[in-house]
Amino acid sequence: MLTPAMLPSLQHAIAALDVDGWLLYDFRGTNAIASGLLGFSGLVSRRVFAWIPRTGTPIGIQHAIEPGPWSKWPPEWGLVRYSGWRALEHELAALVAGKRVAMEYSPGDAIPYLDRIPAGVLEMVRATGATVVSSGELVSRVYATWTAGHRASHERAAEHIKRIAHEAFALAGERARSAAPAAEHELQAFILDAFARAGLVTDHGPDVAASENAANPHYEPSAATPRLVREGDVLLIDLWAREESGVYADQTWMATIGAPSARARGVWEAVRDARDAALELLRGRLGSDTDVRGAEADDAARAVITERGFGEYFTHRTGHSIDSRELHGSGPQIDNLESRDQRLLIPGVGFSIEPGIYIPGELGMRTEVNALVLDNGLLVTPGEIQRDLIVL
Repeated sequence: MLTPAMLPSLQHAIAALDVDGWLLYDFRGTNAIASGLLGFSGLVSRRVFAWIPRTGTPIGIQHAIEPGPWSKWPPEWGLVRYSGWRALEHELAALVAGKRVAMEYSPGDAIPYLDRIPAGVLEMVRATGATVVSSGELVSRVYATWTAGHRASHERAAEHIKRIAHEAFALAGERARSAAPAAEHELQAFILDAFARAGLVTDHGPDVAASENAANPHYEPSAATPRLVREGDVLLIDLWAREESGVYADQTWMATIGAPSARARGVWEAVRDARDAALELLRGRLGSDTDVRGAEADDAARAVITERGFGEYFTHRTGHSIDSRELHGSGPQIDNLESRDQRLLIPGVGFSIEPGIYIPGELGMRTEVNALVLDNGLLVTPGEIQRDLIVL
């Protein structure tokens, strides 16, 4: 949330972007970035703006009947009220007319996680004579970065998740050799119970998928259509959770029930080596204090899988932002496939690295770790990442 204490660093970032200010806009929660920075909670049923100038005092534009969402707005900052559209447009023009303005806008919708401003609002702002540019770099620096507390909570969650994944695999292997093999949804319930015991929470999931079901990256096990996990299966477990008010950890692990086939080993080695190629690129560039973008890491992972002959089966980005508020966050994505994310990876931003291969009707494999950009390199979680298929 924006505070007077953080205003100097924010205005420094605004100046570095070479804009006159950052214009935040929200209506009914359509812009989570703005509502998060403004500290809003509950329904914002009228249009609101907040102008953070390059120098000087921020000013909010509040609807007259809805002061509640502005309860955390610092009293020393400006706040003007409007009722009708004419007054709104007048107050907006007084703030931004003729200026160069950053907003949550992505030209051509290149980065959907950033593109939060309706076309009509862009027209309204441009009608004042303002020039609108993307706030992407500001979002990375101000909204998406982790604090030391965020990092600590993430690392604790990551180690719990790793342990729970291995416990679920052990259960799957034990049951597969019994008269009562475990179903995917039963393993899912086991993981959720383990989260609760560890003090972790999640929004949905996890994903437990055997063999052909793992070829669907967003598969969800169900008691209505139970799939037993048996000898010979490939088993994917994708699980994510966080401490209350902490930062998510998100991991995918792979195992086989019995010795893996040559085909399974080949697919696994391709995704593992793709993950490592992305991490190697990031470590090398960050360690040499050289700029690097998420799209470049995506290209590095994709090149490995393509070279191994599985390129057509790697159908999603290499990684998503994990910001301090959301699992699929608004910071830089590790993506040059689904979107064109050219934002720099700067200290404090976190993300997943999760290349996958999905062969319909046969099997799917993914390996997923998380990473945080440090001042002098890259932190990867969990502390020990998967090197070989787990054989149960």
